[in-house]
Amino acid sequence: MIMSKLAIVALGGNALLRGDQKGTIEEQIQNAKETLENVLGLVKEGYNVVITHGNGPQVGNILMRNDAGEELYQIPQMPLDICVADSQGGIGYMLEQVMRNILRENGMDKEVVTLVTQVEVDKDDPAFENPTKRVGKIYSKEDADRLSKEKGWIFKPSPKVEGGWRRVVPSPWPNRIINANVIDQLVKQGNIVIAVGGGGVPVYRDENGMLRGAEAVIDKDLASSVLAATLKADDFYIVTDVPYVYLNYKKPDEKALETLTVSQAKQYMEQGVFGEGNMAPKIKACLNYIEHGGTRATITEASKLNDKKYGTKIING
Repeated sequence: MIMSKLAIVALGGNALLRGDQKGTIEEQIQNAKETLENVLGLVKEGYNVVITHGNGPQVGNILMRNDAGEELYQIPQMPLDICVADSQGGIGYMLEQVMRNILRENGMDKEVVTLVTQVEVDKDDPAFENPTKRVGKIYSKEDADRLSKEKGWIFKPSPKVEGGWRRVVPSPWPNRIINANVIDQLVKQGNIVIAVGGGGVPVYRDENGMLRGAEAVIDKDLASSVLAATLKADDFYIVTDVPYVYLNYKKPDEKALETLTVSQAKQYMEQGVFGEGNMAPKIKACLNYIEHGGTRATITEASKLNDKKYGTKIING
């Protein structure tokens, strides 16, 4: 039997929700269709495919619904790990439904399955001592101080709104994808699998080895790279809103990088060439995949996914 190649495709947040949109279901489904029609090209090439995705806008909305429910109706707030799982289910449902419809339109008989995926982190990860990831809505200083006392939340000033404060939570390193063996079995059977949504639900082992939810979020691209390395994927794609990684992005001397070796990428990272808020986490994820046995990672735009001329390829060297 000829074994199919495996591609892990990590979809960025704009796969479902774009900056100038309200976030209606109609908008998100249309965005998902435009993105997944490009993923279909890999399926037609003979790849088995695992799709991962971000959840930033969606989990933020869930947290705000949490706030409103507590303030107006005294509904107990759910912890962050439950909110991440909630977003995985909703986004996974949309992506699965859209993918099934695209397959039907193209006369292809394939199953699509969504897994709510737990990702194990170390409870002693230094990230828990230094929360940096902003989540939820922007508060006044007065409300931030009150919530800090009531709930023990940590707040930092918002760079977007003067005088605004946002909750920050840890972003620990993803050590292990709990469902990796199940995902592996499903893709080897030819199913398209949607997993590791929003970086996965962060969990840790307690003193008895039992799994417990963590008040944290995990970087989606990094968790996807761990899955890609674990499953020994042939290709790892990070889909974003630009066709290449650029030097001096949006400046007169902007330069697209078609190929990056590991050593070149590390040098650029050390020089701070790529911003932590945009491309640096994606480069870090690609490096993690390559350094754990991966062959080739590509950062590109969804519409260019099937055009091999585009995309920054990160390779060993």
